[in-house]
Amino acid sequence: MKTRFSILWLTILACQLLVGQTHIQVKNPNTWTTDELEPYVGQEVIFDAPLLVTSNASSYNYTISTRRLFSPTNQVLPKFLNPQQYNAFVSLNSSGAITISGISGYHRCGEKIYNLRARVNSKSNLTFISGVWRGNTRQYMDTVNVRRLVNIAGCDTCLLVCTSNLENYFIGNANHDRQRAKVIDALTHIDADLFGFIEIESGDAAVKEVVSYLNSNLPHRNYTYVADGSSASGTDTKAAFVYDKNILKTYGELQIIGTGVGKNRKEMQVFEQKSNGERFIYSVNHFKAKTGGGTGADADQKDGQGSYNAARCEEAQAVINLYRQRLAPQLNEKDILIMGDLNAYAKEDPIRLMLDNGMIDLHRAFHADTSYSYQYNGLAGYLDHAICSQSMFAQVRGATGFHVNSDENDRYTYDKSSDQTMFRYSDHDPVLVGLRLNNTATYNPQPRINNLDILGGHSNKLIIRDAQTAGGQDSFYGIYDVSGRVIVSPTRIESSVYVVDLPTASGIYILYVYYGTQVYPYKFIVP
Repeated sequence: MKTRFSILWLTILACQLLVGQTHIQVKNPNTWTTDELEPYVGQEVIFDAPLLVTSNASSYNYTISTRRLFSPTNQVLPKFLNPQQYNAFVSLNSSGAITISGISGYHRCGEKIYNLRARVNSKSNLTFISGVWRGNTRQYMDTVNVRRLVNIAGCDTCLLVCTSNLENYFIGNANHDRQRAKVIDALTHIDADLFGFIEIESGDAAVKEVVSYLNSNLPHRNYTYVADGSSASGTDTKAAFVYDKNILKTYGELQIIGTGVGKNRKEMQVFEQKSNGERFIYSVNHFKAKTGGGTGADADQKDGQGSYNAARCEEAQAVINLYRQRLAPQLNEKDILIMGDLNAYAKEDPIRLMLDNGMIDLHRAFHADTSYSYQYNGLAGYLDHAICSQSMFAQVRGATGFHVNSDENDRYTYDKSSDQTMFRYSDHDPVLVGLRLNNTATYNPQPRINNLDILGGHSNKLIIRDAQTAGGQDSFYGIYDVSGRVIVSPTRIESSVYVVDLPTASGIYILYVYYGTQVYPYKFIVP
């Protein structure tokens, strides 16, 4: 009886403590600031919304926020073009970051803490007490079907294209065996039909090595590479093409763009799909980095774009010129997919130059303002791009960063760790694009996404089926145009058969369905 009484008393006491617990309400995660914590300094609180890791650079203290924090010029125009908007964004970033101590174990950026219970030491500093971790773990990433990420799972005629920065893949590196193990593990997991590499050693030796190991690990593949005639120097990095010659063949000559820094860093090659004879131009690029002591127009203008912005603009224009003035008219080919590390965020001058020339930013088209491939000082963004012509866009099924690197702590890189997994094989995420080549088709898919079935409706309707019960969590949808402008803000899906009104203006739009940590896109056209 005494034991039962003790258990009952402890249960009552626990309930009383929970009832009296202070809850922090987060009405809008996108605008919430740490100023709202000030009244609770010295107290224990529970957050009613999940918080996510935005920086794990320190082994002892993490940075968390109600939202992922982005580099300003990934989301807004450079400072001198719109100073009010730029400064407001910088201020919102700084007021959204919280330092939290007391977390055990390793957590990747993007992992979410649900029901976070913590002690408020100051308005920007917490001590972790308890919480439930979900999403974006290594275990989850290990099981991801990358073809599903870009909406081509089960499509035998579709192509998976991957561009990846290999972070100085030199055969002569002291820790090359460890680097190779991580790189090959990642590329084997991706299993693309066509790879574009940057920061791989000049000459053929490094490319040959990658091809050899991929063919050994993937017996169903027959990879080869495009030789570009460069000789290994051990000091230069270049772009390279690796493709499955059972599926693709080259058409015409390799084109190398000499504008800008370095050799063989911007290359174009036309590929033809053997099964249907369809062709497209694949452009792999590595633009000049933001760091260094540029002078004149290449000096850091303090507008958020870093040094050598003028050089990157020149490189962007050179890519457009080669496509428009030579390849497109000579080969009668309008389809181009431009990828690589352009060292410029989404709203910076080189990218806007390409968009002003009629190109489409696939990160923005498929993910609005949530895409990233790189983290710097706790801020995310994408320096690694997938940009295409309008004719190519009709054949794109999906595009995304594959987040095996940017969310990882730097200590897992090959020269600092004995870790042999694919994680942190580079400092940039690889970017994936799913293609279904058909120059006469209008893109109008009706994908089956897990248990979500998004169907084209009649005239001005779309139907979302079974999203309301997806994963046992609330689901939401939002609609954006291809420039990332919000048309319909995230709205709760309240029934298993949910009818969505389409925008009235003609154009190309992206419907996103959100549940848990997952985001699923559906591209549609309003005629």
